[in-house]
Order: sequence, then C-alpha cells, then structure tokens
Amino acid sequence: MKTAAFKLQAVRVKKEKTKGGLRKRIYKNRALILMFLPVAVFFIVFRYLPILGNVIAFKQYNLMLGILDSPWVGLQNFHTLFSNPQTVQIIRNTLVLSVLGTLIGFPFPILVAVLLNEVKGLWFKKSVQTLLYLPHFFSWVIIGGIIVTLFGSQAGIISQFLFRLTGHEFELLYEIGSWMTIFFGSSVWKEAGFGAIIYLAAISSIDPSLYESASIDGAGKLRQIWNVTLPGIMPTAVIMLILSMGRIMDVGFEQIYNLQNAAVSDISRVISTYLYAVGIQGGMYSLTTAMGLFESLVAIIFVIGSNAIARRLGHSLW
Repeated sequence: MKTAAFKLQAVRVKKEKTKGGLRKRIYKNRALILMFLPVAVFFIVFRYLPILGNVIAFKQYNLMLGILDSPWVGLQNFHTLFSNPQTVQIIRNTLVLSVLGTLIGFPFPILVAVLLNEVKGLWFKKSVQTLLYLPHFFSWVIIGGIIVTLFGSQAGIISQFLFRLTGHEFELLYEIGSWMTIFFGSSVWKEAGFGAIIYLAAISSIDPSLYESASIDGAGKLRQIWNVTLPGIMPTAVIMLILSMGRIMDVGFEQIYNLQNAAVSDISRVISTYLYAVGIQGGMYSLTTAMGLFESLVAIIFVIGSNAIARRLGHSLW
C-alpha cells in the first residue's frame, strides 16, 4: 500500500512539474506565440472551416435553404458530373497542362540557383537576382498584357517581326502548339527566379569544406556542382516536388484565364475555369463542389504516393 501511494504521489509531482514547465515555456515564448496567432487564425478560418462546406457536393444546394436544409442527393452530383463527356476532356486538359508544367518548370529554379551561386561579382549577382525576381510580383493581368503585346496577331511585336521576315502571318496565340509554348514559357519566366530563393538557401547551408575537398581532388566546377551542390540540395528538391504534387490538378486560374481564347479552348478548358464558369457564373454550386472535392482527393493521392516513393529513396516529407 505504501509503495502504491508513493508511486501515485510521484505521478502527481511529475504532472505538476510538467504543467509548471509548460507555463514557463509558454511565458518564455509569448512573443512568438502572439506572432503565430494571426497565422493560426487565418488557416483555421480560411483553410480548415471551409472544408466543412464540401458537404454541398452531396446535396442539391439552394441558397435560400442553406447548407443544412438543402436536400441530400448522395452521389448524384458525381454521377451527373462524370456522365458528361466534357468532364473527361477538362480533367485531361488539366492533367496535361499541369504535368507538362511541372516537368518543364520544376528544374528551372534549381538551374537558376546553381548559376547564381557560381557568380562571383556581387553587383552583377544582385542585379541579375533583381531582374529574375521581379516578374513574380507582377499579376497575371499584367503578364497577359505583355504577352498580347509581344505575340498578338494584329499588333504583336514578335508576330510582326516574323511576318516581315517570312511574309507569313503567325497566329501564335491561336494555335494550340504555340499557345502551349507561350503558356509554359510565361510561367517559367514569372516564377523560376523567385523559386530559386529556396534552393539558394539550401546551397548556402552546404559545408564549404566539401567544395575544398573536391577542388583538391581535381574536380572542376561542373564536377563540383554534380557531386556536391546537387546532392546537397536534393532533400529540398524532393520536398518541393512532393508539395508540387499537391497542385497537380490545379493549373491556376489567373494564368489560364488571362491567356485563354476560343481558338485554343480544346486545351485551355481546365478545372479552375470550369469551376468559375459553371459554379460562380452558372450558380451550379453542388456540381462544382463535387468537381473540387474530386480534385482534392486526386491531389492527396499524388502527395501520399510521391512521399512514399521519396521515403524509399531516403528523402520524405513525413
């Protein structure tokens, strides 16, 4: 009995110490907690609470009745959605543009970071960094205006130059092949420089002695990049790739909306534009919520699958 009472007393003392230690840690880090609080509130209000609205996908939503009182229809919205032949085309377009965009755009920030890391002139390096980072801060409305100015068939600078050079008119924004090239090129131009910041930070954490050892062994710059720099940033690259898999079904509304036209609708009709046209403009909230829920489920599968593959290679997100 005395042993049991002693153990119970020891547990109580341990709990009191834990509570006291927790209070001390909270008080000690109160400034950081207050700084984090707005971020937590933002994610709770605008990221987690809206998840509850996915129940609309299983209802015939009516604005007057609200979410709770709208009639339950089960999987009828999904059946209606996937029985429409246009849905398959929209999903196919989204996957094609997203997968190609990832394959084309993912290596460029790494390449930019590696090249900037090798630049020795500080003033030149800062100037190039500024020019590369600047497009990220432009909205897609501005980027779209620049693209029309350059590639438009009537007054486009490049189109007019090609016409004077060859004597043939080039409808660069109205042919699927050239439109896709401009679409991917504009995305790389806008985001590659800013994305390189993450890889530059990863490169800066590599032990300089590794470069010295490689140099002593007779390795040139290319060999040092291949054997030291790239392996050093590989964990970061894998994490960024896994995160990009979560956007595999999200081409991005602003870019596609500002660059699309009727001539390339066979490839430019994607899930984001479908949600806008049918959901917001057409008022078919249940149908588009079902599409959005399908998009999220596919993204989760891609993230989990890519993380499982990365875990086998020794670099996983969790």
